[in-house]
Amino acid sequence: MAIISEVEDESTTRPRILPFRATLDSSNPSSFLEKVFDFIAQQSDFLKKPSAEVEIAAAVRAAKEKLIKTEKKAETETVKPSMSASTSKPIGKVEKPKEEEKKQEASPIAPNKGNGYDLEKYSWVQTLQEVTVNIPVPTGTKARSVVCEIKKNRLKLGLKGQDPIIDGELYRSVKPDDCYWNIEDQKMISILLTKQDQMEWWKCCVKGEPEIDTQKVEPENSKLADLDPETRSTVEKMMFDQRQKQMGLPTSDELQKQDILKKFMSQHPEMDFTNAKIN
Repeated sequence: MAIISEVEDESTTRPRILPFRATLDSSNPSSFLEKVFDFIAQQSDFLKKPSAEVEIAAAVRAAKEKLIKTEKKAETETVKPSMSASTSKPIGKVEKPKEEEKKQEASPIAPNKGNGYDLEKYSWVQTLQEVTVNIPVPTGTKARSVVCEIKKNRLKLGLKGQDPIIDGELYRSVKPDDCYWNIEDQKMISILLTKQDQMEWWKCCVKGEPEIDTQKVEPENSKLADLDPETRSTVEKMMFDQRQKQMGLPTSDELQKQDILKKFMSQHPEMDFTNAKIN
């Protein structure tokens, strides 16, 4: 008898599976939901629970998220087949955005206030003589944890036991003996790179980075005053030529050639310079 009683107890504790029948009208889904909740109210105590509304709202959110993921996956699968099996020509509608992105990546961008660029993991600024790279690191980082290699044409920096933060070929050569790094407040690594050619603005620090538009570089006047007369004259000439080009006007060299031609014309009035061109 004990065995029979035990079996009966087990059978009474099993959850009941009840059939539910309803038709979904796509124009009025709320009616279908009402029938669902009426059925739940009749067959269970779920709606009497204090947390019933919260659980229903969570179920609705989960259904929405699942729907969004499904739609995104469908869109991705639609975009992927840009190359047909029978031809190597890309589908125009799919490839146009990619081409536009490549053009945007390739086109020069405006420099930051320090005439460099701010990247995700570090930033750099420059003068004609130097490039300064600033890399934020976790607070409390010690100098002994830093791995820094500065070579003539390459820079590598990171923390021991981790992947390098910077590891690539420099835009132009530097003087390794005149380069150094230090860590500031145990949270910022600063690297000073002394340029080999101190008459050129760098478009990027490490090759492969986005390139800045060097015509938009704006040297500080106070730093120009620190230069020797010959270098300052050259820098001022470069700045003048950049402004002239931006305005569509002749550069200093072109103006000089025009002056030479004018003097020659005044010395030789008998000659016809109607079709004369300056090369």
